Amino acid sequence: MADFTVLDQSIGKSRFFVIGGPCVIESEELVMRIADFMRETCKRLDIPYIFKSSYDKANRTSIQSYRGPGLRAGLEILGKVREELKVPILTDVHSIAEILEAARVVDILQIPAFLARQTDLLVAAGETGIPVNIKKGQFLAPWDMVRVVEKVAQTGNKKILVTERGTQFGYNNLVVDMRSIPIMAETGCPVVFDATHSVQLPGGMGACSGGQRQFVAPLACAAVAAGADGVFLEMHENPDAALCDGPNSTQLSSVPTLLETLVKIYRMVRHQ
Repeated sequence: MADFTVLDQSIGKSRFFVIGGPCVIESEELVMRIADFMRETCKRLDIPYIFKSSYDKANRTSIQSYRGPGLRAGLEILGKVREELKVPILTDVHSIAEILEAARVVDILQIPAFLARQTDLLVAAGETGIPVNIKKGQFLAPWDMVRVVEKVAQTGNKKILVTERGTQFGYNNLVVDMRSIPIMAETGCPVVFDATHSVQLPGGMGACSGGQRQFVAPLACAAVAAGADGVFLEMHENPDAALCDGPNSTQLSSVPTLLETLVKIYRMVRHQ
């Protein structure tokens, strides 16, 4: 798979890149602040940046969990980020009915990990012709992603990313096998490491998921050393007050230092 361009930024295997933002859209103001902060940080570090946030989190632990503003209102906010800050946008889709509307606004469609085997969803995303990021299901082996990628690629769309986000290990726990990074690279797609969902404890707090954000940085460093082409980070100005995935989100103010380290590791591994 060749590198592809989103809003004049080259994304692929030839240059380290970052996908990041708050887990879910809490407000337009928060989204704009985080996107602007990350845009300026990544501009300083000379690395491509893709903003990520969700308009709807359809796979929450509890029916009472905050899901987001919904498709229409959420896409309006994401479109404003793209238009005013000139950064490419990634968001996840949970049904075929959402895909065409989301594809009119965002630059990359994301298939959530729980839906990584949903053939019709993968095919519909591929048929839009825009890039697709597929998260490896917690229940899948890394080599299973070859077949998942084929479902999108057979539409003629070769702009595909694959993302490692941990593997279910017993109840309410995930582990990361770093061997999955080079194994998933055999798909030919750029490999992204989701450093924040990999430290999630699914359903670990009863009515919501827990997390161990203290392990975000070491796992991200290990993944880039293992060959990851980019990282995925969910972040918040105050993770403890976040409405979704706060325990595994990283503190926004700590992101620049982490990215500086990751860039150094990437360049050392790639001999740049």
